[in-house]
Amino acid sequence: MKLPDEKFGMPACFNVKSKPSLFCPGCGESMILKHLGAVIDNEKIQSKITLAIDIGCTLLSWDYYNFDIIQTHHGRSVPTAVGYKMARDKRIVIALMGDGGAYAIGLQSLLHAAFRNDPILAIVINNTEYSMTGGQMAPTSLPDEITSTSPLGKNASIFGPAFHGPELVRQIANPKAFIARSSVSNPIMMETIITKALKNQITNKSFSMVEILSICPTNWKMNAAESFEFLAKLEKVYPVGEIIKNKSDKDSKSISE
Repeated sequence: MKLPDEKFGMPACFNVKSKPSLFCPGCGESMILKHLGAVIDNEKIQSKITLAIDIGCTLLSWDYYNFDIIQTHHGRSVPTAVGYKMARDKRIVIALMGDGGAYAIGLQSLLHAAFRNDPILAIVINNTEYSMTGGQMAPTSLPDEITSTSPLGKNASIFGPAFHGPELVRQIANPKAFIARSSVSNPIMMETIITKALKNQITNKSFSMVEILSICPTNWKMNAAESFEFLAKLEKVYPVGEIIKNKSDKDSKSISE
């Protein structure tokens, strides 16, 4: 008899006895988890991984993987991951969070981890809102974007423009840090970026950060086609690729090759 991962193409590091998906229909996070699992399988590092997860939709990933997972408080996945890495320096440590956990309540921890060059990987899922609690406006919400707390559209003159987290982190991060952005619209590029980020932690013993643009059809109140049309708009505001520091060059460069 074939195991579920063989039958449905799921990564072997997934917990085949886990509960059915609790993500909303069409949620991009399930795609992210699958491709993160594929990278872990390809690199054969399942036994070495520890994952710290944030409060929010990311906490639903706690029993989908068959490796060590730590659930943290909101905005605290990065410092928890850093502390764990200090205690268990041979482990490969990933902190998984949403854009609110990374760029609002957790921004201080994210910036200082990058500044210290702590050898962890921070994965930030950016869908421009606080999803689990009802789609409230987040730092990453676009100007004029309608959310549950900005029904007339986000007023950028009051709340600021779209927040570019990786670009900010790049300015204070160690030169050896790997900072990049990807999107669920391009799974191959997503896996390439995650692979490079993990190898940077392992080989260079340096900080890595990957922001992944994702879709939230439920809170966006969009169907599948409309969600990916809005995602394409996000990719113009938030360019995908590796984020480089020299502002005289382009803000990002493609690493899809």
